[in-house]
Amino acid sequence: MNINTSEQSRQASIDQFGRQISLQLDATCQHLPYDISERLRAARVRAVEMRKQVLLASAQVSYANTLSNTLTAQHGGHHSPWWNRLGVAGLLLLLLTGLLVINIIQDDLSARELADIDTAILTDDLPPAAYIDVGFAQFLKLGNPQEP
Repeated sequence: MNINTSEQSRQASIDQFGRQISLQLDATCQHLPYDISERLRAARVRAVEMRKQVLLASAQVSYANTLSNTLTAQHGGHHSPWWNRLGVAGLLLLLLTGLLVINIIQDDLSARELADIDTAILTDDLPPAAYIDVGFAQFLKLGNPQEP
């Protein structure tokens, strides 16, 4: 517990030092020329982006380690290749089934939409040739200006 306390105090002193430097830089930053302040802003943006990438990479490694440890604990401490292959095959089968169902639903919806359009055209007062006319298509796009 003593090591943890010393680590926390060391981190607190580092944070305090960083805050002091930040305050001094903020105070002197007010009087810098425009080109220097823009270069500093660009450097700050790059530094923040690099930090995000480092955090993301460490989070991915941490997640992979956690997943590996979980799988190891579930299998009694040893990896089972056939169990892993069976799990991957099951997931792929589930994914393909989902994609097939989505495709069937989309086909059904598009067929229904086309049937609705065909029904509307065939039961309308206008002849089907009117829908081919370019002027009539423009009229439909603009809407009926005579309607109140």
